[in-house]
Amino acid sequence: MGCSSTVFAQVEDDPKNDNFLERKIENIAENSSEDVDYTTLFENLAYFREHPLDLNFADADELSQLLMLNDFQIAALIRHREKYGKLLSIYELQSVEGFDLPLIYQMLPFVKVDRELNRLNINIKDVFRYGTNDVFMRLTQTLGEQKGFSPISDADLAANPNARYLGSPQRIFMRYRFKYSNRVSAGFTGEKDAGEEFFKGSQKQGFDFMSAHVSVQQIGKMRSLNIGDYQAHFGQGLTFWSGFAFGKTADALNVKRSGVGLKPYTSVNENLFLRGIASAWQIGKRFEITGFYSDKKVNTNASEADSLSQDILAFSNFNLSGFHRTPGELQDKGNIREQIAGGHITYRKRNLNIGLTAAGYQYSAAMTRTDKPYNKFEFQGKSNYNIGIDYNWVYRNFNFFGETARSANGAIASTNGLLLALDPRLTFSFLQRNFARDYQVVYGAAIAEGSRNINERGTYIGMVMKPYRYVSVSAFYDRWKYPWLRYLVDAPSTGHDGLLQINYTPSKTTDMYFRYRERLRAKNTGSEDALEIDYPVHTLQRQYRFDLSYKISPTIRLRNRFEAMQYKRADSELWEQGFLVMQDIYYRPIGIPIALTMRYALFNTDSYNARIYAYENDVLYSFSIPAYSDKGSRFYCILEYSPMRNVDIWLRFAQFYYLNKQSTGSGMSEIQGPARSDFRVQVRVKF
Repeated sequence: MGCSSTVFAQVEDDPKNDNFLERKIENIAENSSEDVDYTTLFENLAYFREHPLDLNFADADELSQLLMLNDFQIAALIRHREKYGKLLSIYELQSVEGFDLPLIYQMLPFVKVDRELNRLNINIKDVFRYGTNDVFMRLTQTLGEQKGFSPISDADLAANPNARYLGSPQRIFMRYRFKYSNRVSAGFTGEKDAGEEFFKGSQKQGFDFMSAHVSVQQIGKMRSLNIGDYQAHFGQGLTFWSGFAFGKTADALNVKRSGVGLKPYTSVNENLFLRGIASAWQIGKRFEITGFYSDKKVNTNASEADSLSQDILAFSNFNLSGFHRTPGELQDKGNIREQIAGGHITYRKRNLNIGLTAAGYQYSAAMTRTDKPYNKFEFQGKSNYNIGIDYNWVYRNFNFFGETARSANGAIASTNGLLLALDPRLTFSFLQRNFARDYQVVYGAAIAEGSRNINERGTYIGMVMKPYRYVSVSAFYDRWKYPWLRYLVDAPSTGHDGLLQINYTPSKTTDMYFRYRERLRAKNTGSEDALEIDYPVHTLQRQYRFDLSYKISPTIRLRNRFEAMQYKRADSELWEQGFLVMQDIYYRPIGIPIALTMRYALFNTDSYNARIYAYENDVLYSFSIPAYSDKGSRFYCILEYSPMRNVDIWLRFAQFYYLNKQSTGSGMSEIQGPARSDFRVQVRVKF
């Protein structure tokens, strides 16, 4: 989920700006797991906060990176510049179709208006003279003794080497990054997870995961050059998209991908990135050509090895956890070589983009799936390729977009959408997708209900309406079908997802919304009786939320939330229910380089099925979306202190306290007692 409000706390602004950031992050995060790293998704906003984007000279790609503007607004701004010349003030945006004061207020911290182009030239002397350096150091630890770190006898450990972690309980993160405007970037990232060794044993080099990159943008005809670790995003994500991409959110218009091409990789996800070299070039006025090559080791669960050399001959799936804390987990680390080569060519003509993407994969061992019916059409073997064509066309108040792709086995997947602005106060979104059950893609991230772009047909309809000055309504309905079996769903199935959200913003200091969401999905009954058939049934989940944020003084902002969850299986009359009540306090004294963020929450759920996920503020570039389950309370506190201009320090303490448990966690992470506490400290130095 991007960055918390503390990410952008260096400048004191209208509190609605921080509300926007938190809301944007939370909308994306609540549909993801707890461990997703959103650094690369939101670091552009962090950069634009300190180096505002010039609206008089920004192109469509740069404007899309603000994450605030749709293609209608971007096209309208560019038309306005062409027709009337450069903007004299940011408030002139009120005369541009699709812009209003609430949107302009959101944009204020991230944009500027200059009359002269201040784009810097690449000059080695100036790069080192005016470039900026950021160094992050972070330490995280769960307090209390976890089972994986508890004492064990030598005999017991010899009998079961995986019974304890090899390393220390600290999670250590370090990141260095050099930037010169948005033209040059170079950096290094290292991470050691809790339980992994550090400068000893299996990790004599230090960090378990290390990443580095050098990236240069816009030198003559060369649009981009990336060496080291990078990401590649093309089209709607159906053919090739490395890294994280958002799913369905409360922003009902947010169903269109904006493939920005190549970006440096600065996150700590150990799988969803490319390692090698990539470059993009402008060819004439209309064409841009991108080529990329990646060669890296990936983590897999090996299923067959050579009896003499112990080389991996086959693997059953990719291991995405990133943990290497025990001898067993270390066996999965980097045991397969993955090579990817591909390219993208784009044709641009005013409001029309057409792209062609191709990518081929080669693995040093064969993927061999387990002999389960739901794996019948999954990718198996050592190689695969995908090729696809994407388009984006803005015509008046219509925005057509989509992508169609083919995998090596001939299977086809397609997604096509439309954004329709009937009125400045009323916009609709439509998305139709059809992913063949045997379509095979490794790096795919198109909008879908499932986590992968296979075996799915669906129709999405969304709407955003602003009937009154202070009121906005967002709603969507998505219905899908899985033509073939899925994991834990032993039959073709259907489902739907619907959301209604009403926002009321009577002033700059007060913002509230109500949300209702309903999801219907299929899942096996989970019967353990050998005489019964484990057939799928529909499960219904209903979510109710009321959220109120308001400022009571120039230094204090409060946020209240009540949320309820209901869960029911079709073969049961019982509703499993849960609720969450929370109070947030944001304190930022004037003239003192300190900020304080606190939360106290009470929760009670009948089961894990009725759990509630809630986004939490955290230190810069760290992310927290824990599941509130069982019965208890949650407290966290973040202190941010800037002792001098170029130094920032964060301290965070968080604790779950359960009323119905005598231990927390499970397996190796189990802690005796009803409380589970975490401590985090982070330091950033800029020079």
